[in-house]
Amino acid sequence: MNVKTVLILLVLALATIFALVCVLLTRGRAPSTCQHRPPGQEDTDAGQSLVFADLTPEELLQVVRYLRGHLGVPLVDASRAKPSDNCIASVALQVPAKAEVLRFLDAGGARPPREALAVLHFGNQPDPNVTEYVVGPLPTPAYHRDVTVQKYGGKVPYHRRPITSTEYTDINVLIQRELRKAPRFLAACCESDGTDLTVLTTAPRGFKSGDRASWFVLFHAVTGTGYYLSPVGLEVLVEHRDLHFSRWWLRQVFYNGQYFASTGELEDAFLANSLEVVRMEKPRVDTVLGSMRPRRPPGSPGPLQYEPQGPRYSVRDNRVTYQGWSITFGMDPNSGPRLFDIRYRGERIVYELSLQEALALYGSNCPGGMSTRYLDGSFGIGRFAYELVRGLDCPYMATYVDQHYLVESETPKTNQNSLCIFEHDTAIPLRRHFSDSHSLYYGGLRKNTLVIRTISTLVNYDYIWDFMFHGSGAVEVRVHATGYISSAFLHGQGTDYGNRVGPHTLGTMHLHHIHYKVDLDVDGQLNSLETQDMAYELVKDPWSLENTIERPYLRRERLEREDKAAFPLNAPMPRYLSFASPKPNKWGHPRSYRIQISSFAGEHLPVSSSMERSISWGRYKLAVTRRKEEEPTSTSIYNQNDPWTPTVAFADFIDNETITNEDLVAWITVGFLHIPHAEDVPNTVTVGNGVGFFLRPYNYFNEDPSVDSPDSVYFSSEQDAGACGANPLACLPPTAACAPHLPPFRYGGFVNL
Repeated sequence: MNVKTVLILLVLALATIFALVCVLLTRGRAPSTCQHRPPGQEDTDAGQSLVFADLTPEELLQVVRYLRGHLGVPLVDASRAKPSDNCIASVALQVPAKAEVLRFLDAGGARPPREALAVLHFGNQPDPNVTEYVVGPLPTPAYHRDVTVQKYGGKVPYHRRPITSTEYTDINVLIQRELRKAPRFLAACCESDGTDLTVLTTAPRGFKSGDRASWFVLFHAVTGTGYYLSPVGLEVLVEHRDLHFSRWWLRQVFYNGQYFASTGELEDAFLANSLEVVRMEKPRVDTVLGSMRPRRPPGSPGPLQYEPQGPRYSVRDNRVTYQGWSITFGMDPNSGPRLFDIRYRGERIVYELSLQEALALYGSNCPGGMSTRYLDGSFGIGRFAYELVRGLDCPYMATYVDQHYLVESETPKTNQNSLCIFEHDTAIPLRRHFSDSHSLYYGGLRKNTLVIRTISTLVNYDYIWDFMFHGSGAVEVRVHATGYISSAFLHGQGTDYGNRVGPHTLGTMHLHHIHYKVDLDVDGQLNSLETQDMAYELVKDPWSLENTIERPYLRRERLEREDKAAFPLNAPMPRYLSFASPKPNKWGHPRSYRIQISSFAGEHLPVSSSMERSISWGRYKLAVTRRKEEEPTSTSIYNQNDPWTPTVAFADFIDNETITNEDLVAWITVGFLHIPHAEDVPNTVTVGNGVGFFLRPYNYFNEDPSVDSPDSVYFSSEQDAGACGANPLACLPPTAACAPHLPPFRYGGFVNL
């Protein structure tokens, strides 16, 4: 072997060693941490969004102190108040009048005074009632005024007040006392002495105004799992109208298809062998129906969404900005999430977008199920929006926001991290085209959206509320239902009302109907309602007169009055329906936003029902009315316990006023019929259980506004698609070659229960 060969081999050996060292060093080095880069959009709000901000804990306390010192009546803390006491039931933001807000936001007017709405239960009076006060100005209150008569035309009768936690506690004491009168029956039917049974309320509470008698359904309580799938067949009717607990009583008992006057009579029937008893074993933790405990050990983690250069949105106080969007967000303790002053490219599109109500109406051959019509706003859609689980309820790296409320207590509570905001890559193009003729190129844009989300747990059901903002200028509103179904004890012809999902469990049919308020201001406050749809016309073929052709054409109509703009829930409606401005776009068409509804609602309660007016918003898939300050909401928290004389009846809003060039509101109902089935155990899944609507620009712009997106991709056959300068997707390997900084997982959602 000559010297030259030796040198060549030596060089190759050194090169190999160097390469191996480089590989080993590279493998051992952790990727750099992603560096945050501030969003490019400048926030010029200067605190204006605070006009809509929910009350802070300090402001809530100031209102409580003021009321205690200025009402001149004894007040008991609502957390321990009896029905015969006076108490502060709730305090929340009093949203200023729209005209005042717009003068402030748009015309340089004075900031409206910051005020609170306080709801008081006056049980310690000759004429018990519910009274609402506006208290202000905050942060240092100096006045209060009674607005009850102004809002509702009179005092709110006391029997309409929502049930408090204290009242439920006292009812449970009464039920436990009565259960002790049937010890042998309970031991035989349920392997129980009653103390390990839990109850679920139903509503409404009777058949006429003034009634306050509630059916309670009993279930086996199993720690660590939902009891809603373990009914024992026993239901009790409690009369609790009187203001004094000592006068409450058990009016009726139901078991396995039979009714009894008392638990004592039930026990007598059992001892006399005149009662058919279904003997049920007490559920065990490891075998109970509906357990959500994992059945397999954790696997490898799934995909993780993160921002290599930090969030591209900005959150300041109660306002978020994102790629031309600005949205003010908040939460009402009763009705839930609400958005204000939604703008795109500096122009207001929506003044208010708010959830109004969630109805769950059941069918069953048991008294509790067949009488249930839950109006969740009276329980507290916003109040029961608890802390979100990072990485499951929302992306791990989302921005999380706390919500504060004061309900049934004089001490504010905080649901920390109960609203999340994130940018979502939907993994589908917003638009794209591959050109394979004339010239060869590809152009497209990813569909990234800004999402504002919160989730409410209303006893057994969990509602996921989403508000999404697209690069095309569209707003998407969607709700998904999950959680546990509510069930009944399977007996008799139970399967006429649902499906069997367990040994003795009937998944009872029900409908979910959700109502929203959408105050659109399309290129100004004054809008009209226009519809477009298609029809066919039979015409002679112009180039062959002996033949005919069916030609589709547009039918356009402007709806002039409210009665014409109220579309029944499950009836056909025009496929295109738009809020139109009197001002045209570049092409001469009215600048408009289209309402597009995606829903498969059940049947509305018959109008002949004595309680239908309390949910008369559900008559309509869409109703458009003139906006009125005295019609702020489509329902009331008082409708649940007196649906027969509703405090607010939406049907009265539709009085055939003109809706041409007026400030208009769209009231939208979405929902679905749910017939529970085996796959609803342990939980109802969100797949297929989502409904909602879009607000889509329709000739509002001169072209799709997303053409200005910095995320656009375009390259031709003549370019090097792998070059970062030609294609931003080619920049991802170096740009995203970093590790996200994940905050440690913490959860405090059980604190305020």
